[in-house]
Amino acid sequence: MKNNNLSPRLQAIVEALPLRPGIRILEIGCGTGVAAREIAQRIGNGHILGIDRSAKAIQQAEKSAGEEIAAGRLAFRRVAVEDFILKPGEPPYDVAFAVRVGALDGRHPKLGQIALPRIAQALTKGGKLFIDGGNPLQEITLEPYR
Repeated sequence: MKNNNLSPRLQAIVEALPLRPGIRILEIGCGTGVAAREIAQRIGNGHILGIDRSAKAIQQAEKSAGEEIAAGRLAFRRVAVEDFILKPGEPPYDVAFAVRVGALDGRHPKLGQIALPRIAQALTKGGKLFIDGGNPLQEITLEPYR
């Protein structure tokens, strides 16, 4: 399933995620939502939440994903990963992933120390966190934060 809006790198990352129908995905640093829209097409009745600290990015993401949002497969929220918590009654996510997010790739380690426990709390017990930098992804263990 080739999406012309995805760069080859982002396409490889989406392909590498353990997607399945019904899964709940959290995309950290979703930008304009290109990957989130692609994932929404692949997860059947699942759900993806894209978060980003940029109001402009979230506004653009929402503008370009009306169909997926209306269908309930996709939502966006303006929040920094280090401030992210589930809303009351919001089910946890099965998988989180981040591409070029400084709090998770070592560029902002102090933010990472705050963000990792928040991510662990937002995921199911067996939930996994993937970031770019592997081939194409690497898993970050959340065990110390559970």
